[in-house]
Amino acid sequence: MRSILVAVLLCALVLAGCRDEPVASQVEIGDGSVTISGDDAVVAALNWTPPAVTLPAEDPEAALVQAGEALAADDLYATADSAIPLYLGLASVPGYERASARGLQRAQARLLELGAQALVEVDTLDSAAGMRAAHEFAAVARYLAPGDPAVVAYLERVDQADRLRELNRAAERALQAGDLGESGGGALALFRQVLAERPGQPRAMQGMAAVESAMIRRAELAAEAADYRLASEWLTHAADIRPGFPTVEDARRRLEGVRAAHVRRLRDEGVDALPRINGVSVARARLAQIIAIAEPGDPVANDLRERIDRAVHYGDFRPGQVFTDALEGGARGPQMIVLPHGGFMMGALPGDDDAADNERPRHGVRFERGFAMGVREVSVGEFRRFVDATGYQSRAMRRGFSMAYDERTGNFLRRSNVDWRSDYVGRPAGDTMPVLHVSAKDAQAYVDWLSAQSGHRYRLPSEAEFEYAFRSGSSERFPWGEGTPPEGTGNMTGALDRSPSGRRWGNAFPDYGDGYWGPAPTGAFRPNSWGVHDLAGNVSEWMADCWHENYRRAPEDGSAWINPGCRNQVIRGGSWASSPAQTRASWRALAQVDTTNARLGFRVVREL
Repeated sequence: MRSILVAVLLCALVLAGCRDEPVASQVEIGDGSVTISGDDAVVAALNWTPPAVTLPAEDPEAALVQAGEALAADDLYATADSAIPLYLGLASVPGYERASARGLQRAQARLLELGAQALVEVDTLDSAAGMRAAHEFAAVARYLAPGDPAVVAYLERVDQADRLRELNRAAERALQAGDLGESGGGALALFRQVLAERPGQPRAMQGMAAVESAMIRRAELAAEAADYRLASEWLTHAADIRPGFPTVEDARRRLEGVRAAHVRRLRDEGVDALPRINGVSVARARLAQIIAIAEPGDPVANDLRERIDRAVHYGDFRPGQVFTDALEGGARGPQMIVLPHGGFMMGALPGDDDAADNERPRHGVRFERGFAMGVREVSVGEFRRFVDATGYQSRAMRRGFSMAYDERTGNFLRRSNVDWRSDYVGRPAGDTMPVLHVSAKDAQAYVDWLSAQSGHRYRLPSEAEFEYAFRSGSSERFPWGEGTPPEGTGNMTGALDRSPSGRRWGNAFPDYGDGYWGPAPTGAFRPNSWGVHDLAGNVSEWMADCWHENYRRAPEDGSAWINPGCRNQVIRGGSWASSPAQTRASWRALAQVDTTNARLGFRVVREL
């Protein structure tokens, strides 16, 4: 019996230097090179030496069969009975060289196939056992055919797997330490280095997803702290990691919902605070918080800003709003319209030849708060309700006369038994006609009654309020500019007007006629651009102001200029019998507080 001894070492894999203690793994990345040290570096240096095989010289065929069975069972190299050691042993047996070579080729192919499977396991599961198996397969393949292209390619894959595994490990340590790499470096750079070398590498792809999730979580924490700008920055960083994936956009929509809910909650708190004491301050604080977290131009912020502006300038109202207040007993007060806060230049324009000195100096007036003005002049019916409720005796009723128009002479004459119930010639007036023959004291009694009935402060207009409403944003002598008024502008003296007996006005607007000689029903003509009727015509109106010869030291806030006990008050606005010069926006005149006549009425203002 002839024995063939193949030199062996007792272990299948032997460490160079026979080191037994484990070495910690680490990776160093500097200028793009990677240095690997530790357990895997040692494993990478392993060499395989085949186990000693003793073959019976008289029966090598049995060894060949045994080798084939071991190869079929994937028992390739671990013991002396494994396929590769047996095939190596048979290589020295005469007549079995070719069988041995064929067996080693099949074993090498299977070895590389199993090695590739181990590398896939390393890629997907980070399996330490798979990495060890891949290295063992590499050591055996390197022993068998170090120059074979397939073996060289596999060895390169193992080297790459080592390198990428360490990069992934380093990236995961950085991720665990919170070094995400949003500004460069960190986990993100390491995972990207892996993917640059192996696009789609599963472990690195999972790591990228983990970095993305960590950034989204930081965005969520920033949102919880109401720092939505920082949250947006984190989401922007996250969006660069895996373009095309919906994760970040889903998170962005979710956080936008959180921000929108936060903004709405702040808005609601501001709105709820407005009616309370110091509520405007609270609402402004909530608005500042909204501005700090909302996108520029956010409609919710604009809504609260408008509500604050209305509360400051209009109370519970809005500019242009028309309303009536409920009175005791179920009646309604006069129809009112909210005029905007703002400013204007009050008084005669430079170069106005019709202006008197009492219309100067022209000066600025600003209303910090809006106010409501009667849409129309107070009517006979409205004044009747006041008299019926109170039994009030007007000045004309007490003295028994007023000044009425006399058609025969064309003048205004004293006529007995004329009072607030009478029209411009002394006949009974309809309820829709503007109330005439009322004194300033009568008008004041009416607004005092309205205030008591409604629970809100009604008063006569200041002349600044009247001129502000009269001009309604214009800066001309007349609301329509210059020249003849447009058709339907108001009840003013027109050259086309005729009295019942055919009289004409001696000083009138040329080519204008309104169809009335005397007052028209309240609101019979179109309103001005702010929704107020008959400011330029119909009847002149009592103001709350005492008469002053000029505007020196006049209030700049639009309030009435009152001296206690004054006997003369201001009247404003042209009437059905006023000259064109008396229809100008700046025209003003005085009248004793007890004056009553057929050209003079009033309207009311309500504070908001």
